Amino acid sequence: MNTNTNNDSPKAALGAEVSYRITHTTIYKYEEAVSTCYNIAKLIPRDTLGQTCNSAVVTIHPTPDGINEYEDFFGNKVFYFSIQDEHEDLTVTVTSEVNKAAIDGIEYENLLWEDVHAMLTAPDAQFLDARQYIPATPFTTANKEITAYALQSFTSGRSMFEAVYDLMQRIFKDFTFKSGVTTISTPLSVVMKERRGVCQDFAHLAIACVRAVGLPARYVSGYIETLPTEGKEKLFGADASHAWFSVFIPETGWIDFDPTNNQIPSSQHITIGWGRDYFDIAPLKGVILSSGTHRLSVSVDMRRIN
Repeated sequence: MNTNTNNDSPKAALGAEVSYRITHTTIYKYEEAVSTCYNIAKLIPRDTLGQTCNSAVVTIHPTPDGINEYEDFFGNKVFYFSIQDEHEDLTVTVTSEVNKAAIDGIEYENLLWEDVHAMLTAPDAQFLDARQYIPATPFTTANKEITAYALQSFTSGRSMFEAVYDLMQRIFKDFTFKSGVTTISTPLSVVMKERRGVCQDFAHLAIACVRAVGLPARYVSGYIETLPTEGKEKLFGADASHAWFSVFIPETGWIDFDPTNNQIPSSQHITIGWGRDYFDIAPLKGVILSSGTHRLSVSVDMRRIN
């Protein structure tokens, strides 16, 4: 049963709307021929506050035996496909056209984080969707150091929004964005010790901090527009998959925070979907029948079309 709807979006003032065409291409090159593969992809943007996915075209080579589209438990758009002919490479391209309005201001309830905790853990049936995002997962388990780091923001008598905003700012200040030093399987304890990582690491760290004090947080996957320097043309494939996190405030809804860029996501952030951590919204995963290794390359191009 899908318990997640868009009715939990916060009230917000929406500004100018931008239209984007997003092309996400994933290429696998196999060392040995693959006889069969089964894949699940989550690459189609969903509709959210101020965001509408007008179209999405999926192109797969070699041609799959069939594609099955559905929504997962979290309401994310999913397509499953299989290829049962021998092949040496696989290319999956999704081209989406999305309208996204700027978020000029969010109306939120000024609740203390302790009061939010009490409301969400009360023995009644309220906020069932939000409560499933409180337990830690293998990707978001906090140790003593992470919990202590969280408590520096979640001080007594502080509002929920202020505490999370402070946490976002601290991660941005204390950690260095550096690609290639972590993988998706790098433990948070290592990220915390090295103070380096990428957007997925920072989203997981923030989620671990929020959950360490008994509050819900979810992982958000999407894209962020990167603008060229003045006088330079935008390069194809220069944009990137991105990740941030979201927290729930009763009577307000889910509010997004981007610790990598120290900002509340707005018109330059396009949401694909969300879950408890990266594993719930991994872009492409599957099983292949082959004895060799493979090389993976991913490119994203996000262009304004209005």
